[in-house]
Amino acid sequence: MRGGGLLVAGTTSDAGKSVVTAGICRWLVRQGIKVAPFKGQNMSLNSFVTREGAEIGRAQAMQAQAARVEPTALMNPVLLKPGSDRSSQVVLMGKPVGELSARGYHGGRQKELFEPVLACLEELRGTYDAVICEGAGSPAEINLRRTDIVNMGIARAAKLPVVVVGDIDRGGVFAQFFGTTALLSPEDQSLVAGYLVNKFRGDATLLEPGLDMLHGLTGRRTFGVLPYAHGLGIDEEDGLRVSLRGTVRESVVAPPLGADVLRVAVCAVPLMSNFTDVDALAAEPGVVVRFVDRPEELVDADLVVVPGTRGTVKALAWLRERGLADALARRAAEGRPVLGICGGFQALGERIEDEVESKAGVVDGLGLLPVRVRFGVEKTLARPVGEALGERVEGYEIHHGVATVDGGEPFLDGCRVGSVWGTHWHGSLESDGFRRAFLREVAAAAGRRFVPAPDTSFGALREEQLDRLGDLIEEHADTDALLRLIEEGAPAGLPFVPPGAP
Repeated sequence: MRGGGLLVAGTTSDAGKSVVTAGICRWLVRQGIKVAPFKGQNMSLNSFVTREGAEIGRAQAMQAQAARVEPTALMNPVLLKPGSDRSSQVVLMGKPVGELSARGYHGGRQKELFEPVLACLEELRGTYDAVICEGAGSPAEINLRRTDIVNMGIARAAKLPVVVVGDIDRGGVFAQFFGTTALLSPEDQSLVAGYLVNKFRGDATLLEPGLDMLHGLTGRRTFGVLPYAHGLGIDEEDGLRVSLRGTVRESVVAPPLGADVLRVAVCAVPLMSNFTDVDALAAEPGVVVRFVDRPEELVDADLVVVPGTRGTVKALAWLRERGLADALARRAAEGRPVLGICGGFQALGERIEDEVESKAGVVDGLGLLPVRVRFGVEKTLARPVGEALGERVEGYEIHHGVATVDGGEPFLDGCRVGSVWGTHWHGSLESDGFRRAFLREVAAAAGRRFVPAPDTSFGALREEQLDRLGDLIEEHADTDALLRLIEEGAPAGLPFVPPGAP
């Protein structure tokens, strides 16, 4: 097999397209099939830097890991990074090419990107046995179909069969499957081979009458019913939809080695980006991670993380309006741990000069670290390696702000003052030795009898999670039928479901 393909579409955003795509990739590679993921256009604030210095969505990097291949810009040629409800930075082949309003993007620029996107897909299909493509949102967004380059537009151009995923945990999945199909044109419908039910709880035999009726109404089969899986903790796509106050990051269910747990509070700043940085903390036995937006929620926290953001100045204003800025200042004065990452690091500094991101000019930071930041037009995209706390550290950088450090102790590319740390490096906490050393420092400063587990491997845990996704596909989907789709395309003669696209 060479050049086989499949598009995993969804009835809605968050239906499970990313994890299903990753699961199919892991299942295929375990069968000895050389496979790659692909998403023509992604909107996400969670991104990753490839080894060639290209910025892509973290979901595609995770899917590449599931496929056991190195992620490249070909796998996500267009990345949109929202800066507000109405505009996004456009990243093409891993490099930023400008800021566009939604109207400007869908009004013309998106159409210009179709050929480069299709060329990336064809290059992957010429290299791999199979390419598993992920759609975006819903293929039945009829207001955007004319300029679509990620759902049925790419499926039509590349003659890809389509499987539609629906989240039954939300309810209404049968109506979603039927309505999605019935709002597509006859040409688009001819590629929709069937459906995949996701996040089902209970006895799957109870679904059979509904699945039979759906088949009768649409002429399309259901390729599997995937059960609800707890504790996957797989990289999420969209920082705009991260749950705010009170959400606990999924973590390993294991007791602490020491007498105490360690409580981590993550400030849920606006336009939060790469909040996956805290996943490695949540993977540690005895570490509880939650997102917060009120100052009183910092009181019992042993560590407060100010994460990355696509809007540092906006995040600063939010921290001040919420009273979190004062709470962070009190923590610093009391010697209680605070960690700033990327935009969070910039916010902890003394001054920000921004004529690029917010165009706000000179803005006072929180003054907790001796750092001045000036935003430049060029974006820093890097995969640094270094040492901190006596341990080797790997990370990645994605930022416009250039920091000048005027004091404190060196800490990665940033600094430390007392129990306040700051760095631009994302992903540093995935380095196991460094994470354990950092948590020991936090526990000592917080006065907690917490002991990091000596054998927690974040990389191994991620591999276990990806294997679980592969198991879900292998055990609960009709893999023979999926493989036929990938090899042969959509079956001929699929019936039209009226009324079709208006």
